[in-house]
Amino acid sequence: MKTILTGDRPTGPLHLGHYVGSLKNRVALQREYATYVLIADVQALTDHADEPELVRRNVFEVALDYLAVGIDPSAATIVVQSGVPELAELTVYYLNLVTVARLGRNPTVKDEMQQKGFGADVSAGFLVYPVSQAADITAFKADVVPVGEDQLPMIEQTVEIVRRFNRLYGPVFVEPAALVSKHGRLP
Repeated sequence: MKTILTGDRPTGPLHLGHYVGSLKNRVALQREYATYVLIADVQALTDHADEPELVRRNVFEVALDYLAVGIDPSAATIVVQSGVPELAELTVYYLNLVTVARLGRNPTVKDEMQQKGFGADVSAGFLVYPVSQAADITAFKADVVPVGEDQLPMIEQTVEIVRRFNRLYGPVFVEPAALVSKHGRLP
């Protein structure tokens, strides 16, 4: 059985858009794949570092939302990112394989920086969160990562990191494939 990794940053309650865009697909796919659903609380701090209580509170709320929409703990594993310190450790190793220039060229990061008005005041954590995502994806040996088209650059960057790591250290990690959602439906 192939492995799928999906998840959310707990920056607020989930809403109907989450349901249409991803949650109903997760419920449908949870028995077709070995499924991990990540509550990415560390990544939520990349642009909410001044609101740690908000993130902490929303971890529980997002977990409840997952259960309410039908994520079945007997079919899917719900993981809180900060509860797996090895993810942060792997992120540090991966940071040595990516240049600052490459991080700055990621279109998703560039768009989000512009939307949030960061400019030159972007935190290092926000700039490198695609590397953290790569660590999440590879640590769980995800074959498939469902994303919207806007997130494809994140998967491409993960594949670059995996290829470089495997070339330098031997074949350790799986190259993930993106499962692109269009209008809330997966192919």
